Amino acid sequence: MSQVVVITGASAGVGRAVTAAYAARGAKLALIARGRAGLEGASLEARAAGAADVRTFQVDVADADAVQDVADEVARTWGGIDVWINDAMVSVFAPAWEITPAEYRRVTEVNFLGTVHGTLAALRHMRPAGHGAIVQVGSALAYRGIPLQAPYCATKHAIQGFNDSLRAELLHDGNRVKLSMVQLPAVNTPQFSWVRTRLPRHPQPVPPIYQPEVVARAVLWVADHGKREINVGGPTLKTRLGNIVAPGLLDRYLARDQQGYQGQQTAEPIDPATWQDNVDKPADEDRDHGAHGVFDDQSRTSSFALWAAMHKPLVTGVVGAGLAAAAATTLLRRR
Repeated sequence: MSQVVVITGASAGVGRAVTAAYAARGAKLALIARGRAGLEGASLEARAAGAADVRTFQVDVADADAVQDVADEVARTWGGIDVWINDAMVSVFAPAWEITPAEYRRVTEVNFLGTVHGTLAALRHMRPAGHGAIVQVGSALAYRGIPLQAPYCATKHAIQGFNDSLRAELLHDGNRVKLSMVQLPAVNTPQFSWVRTRLPRHPQPVPPIYQPEVVARAVLWVADHGKREINVGGPTLKTRLGNIVAPGLLDRYLARDQQGYQGQQTAEPIDPATWQDNVDKPADEDRDHGAHGVFDDQSRTSSFALWAAMHKPLVTGVVGAGLAAAAATTLLRRR
């Protein structure tokens, strides 16, 4: 039987890649985003890839009632919801003091409250059914804030805290709904060409950069296995470890112009008069941007760290066997 999967932020980037991956499985897909052209493109791709059925909903996740209406319609149409992916996001690139209260509010409404709205809408159907998987698309920045992205980092931290509280409540009730979070590295998505920015040059993800299909593999894996969390890529692991071991040193490292500031911009200057962002209105209303951003030539298509995380028993076995062999060799040499 086809899985029923709801994906927010489905019109571009990671959400678009997750849509394609579930379509290849023959899932029934409900795609939520604001941009008409992006949604249409995602729907056409999904049908061509083998989706059993596709419905699109041009909805802003900041609207809790609209998100709940989508969940109710999906459950009524297809008999329930198996997987819900929260991926919608917006961002503002600027020093914290140059970002207005209205911009902080808007980023919070989409990124954090949008995740809360989607989660609660899914739970209204999953909790009575006693099963389902909810996946939050997070970031290494859920644990470590960086310069020039204060609103985005704050919302990812908030999602992490919300997730921990909710998971404990589900466990307390003995409910079998699974709650997971996928922590991302830098990803080549269109967001870096439509974030709101007050930087002098084109925004970019801090290298190394990964393609969104790498993240999609992680999203499907945690949804399938009910894992609480997975880190995508070695940079995510390094960031989290560095923040635990030496947070003050990491502060200073990121404060360096070359690391925290120049590393988030390309050499290409932008014209503030012509730059168009998607904070208040979609950037893919009239043009479909697809899953990838403009950094294909720099982006990795695989991650050994992710593969290892998805194959822990095998990795543990191989490492254990290697250590045993090394110990045996050492003993033989001493004789």
